[in-house]
Amino acid sequence: MELPVSEALDPEPRTMMVFPLRRSRVMILGLAAVLLSLAGADRAQAEAQLLIEASTGKVLHAENATYPWYPASVTKIMTAYTTLRAIKEGRISLNTLLTVSRNAAAQQPTKMGFNVGTTVTIDNALKMLMVKSANDMAVAIAEGVGGSIGGFADLMNANARRLGMTQSNFVNPNGLPAENHVTSARDLAILARALIREFPEYDSYWHISSIRYGNRVMRNYNALIDRYPGADGMKTGFICASGYNVVASATRNGRRLIAVVLGSWSGAVRAQKAAQLLERGFNSGGLAWLTPSLGTVDALAPVDAQPPNLREEMCGGHRRKPPSEENEEEPEEATSAGNESEGGQQAFMLSSLKPANGKFVLGPPVETTPPVVVFTGPADHPDTVVQTASAAPKKKKKAVAKTEGPEKAAKTDVSGKAAKAAKTAKPAKQAKPKVTSANQ
Repeated sequence: MELPVSEALDPEPRTMMVFPLRRSRVMILGLAAVLLSLAGADRAQAEAQLLIEASTGKVLHAENATYPWYPASVTKIMTAYTTLRAIKEGRISLNTLLTVSRNAAAQQPTKMGFNVGTTVTIDNALKMLMVKSANDMAVAIAEGVGGSIGGFADLMNANARRLGMTQSNFVNPNGLPAENHVTSARDLAILARALIREFPEYDSYWHISSIRYGNRVMRNYNALIDRYPGADGMKTGFICASGYNVVASATRNGRRLIAVVLGSWSGAVRAQKAAQLLERGFNSGGLAWLTPSLGTVDALAPVDAQPPNLREEMCGGHRRKPPSEENEEEPEEATSAGNESEGGQQAFMLSSLKPANGKFVLGPPVETTPPVVVFTGPADHPDTVVQTASAAPKKKKKAVAKTEGPEKAAKTDVSGKAAKAAKTAKPAKQAKPKVTSANQ
């Protein structure tokens, strides 16, 4: 289902011409208008939007921006921020090794799926966190940086207070459902702006379009990356209670904007609405002085309310294909990344977003972006991600029967030349058997 573009984004005012009608018809039309307006208000309440300038924090558009909301996987922006703060303070480095614990390996459902005991560098953990939205990597980071999930959550909340994120409280590093795990569009925009301003040297983490691990090529869940002109971040998220969320950034002509959309109906709709917001901001041009000033993002007044629970709307039985709980929409993956011309390149062939009838839709493929490779190697390798024997591909053992001498081994070897000879050898003449279903 595709929602109509919000009236708040319609640049043209709408007028209504009234003609003389009978009283009954006027009353019916008036009642219908009231009902439609109420329905629109209910739908608007179930979605939040915010657009700001990254450099100044100036608010360009705000709609339910200070209502509390369940963040889902956009929580991982704070996970990345907290990790980079620890690096800046010298407590860890990008080459610090994290160990996948039993708790991390048990995380569901979006994850890398490494075995317990696997070791991962902070560098590669951040790449898998931001692209794959890997919940196991989020827990591995939390335990490695904060000592435990609770200890890391304390660091996240301390950073939130320091940044002025007055509506946020974090319970875990991945955004899986928790009653007191909340934020708002306002707070997420403050966080995204801080990440951009404080850590410009790590900006590449936010717009990696895809990563390759072994034969798997995984695309970024952010559909704007390499599709919307100028898109350069940041993170998506979904749980049934929150709907489809995205924090997106884009830069044109040296001007960077941050768009936040919470509670969209689907992954495609959240991308369309984020693109619509960004497009509006970039195209305002010289007419910006006509719009009333909304101040800066930190000055927006928080609303004291409970976050909306969209579980029934997002995951109820009325949807033709209800999304899986706590799981992002899976992007296509390549099954043969080693073949660049067939599997690998096709897996990250991306499309552009083009305006059509006032909306943004996916266009034909226009660009090929090679994936960032997540390496494996020995413990002293700077790009090490996995250091466990279970992660390495197992070599197929030759099916050789146990014998005492080389002559018998040659006769019983079914994996080498002997096997080939056995296949091509002519069978001895026998009586012609009856045809049965087993021979067919």
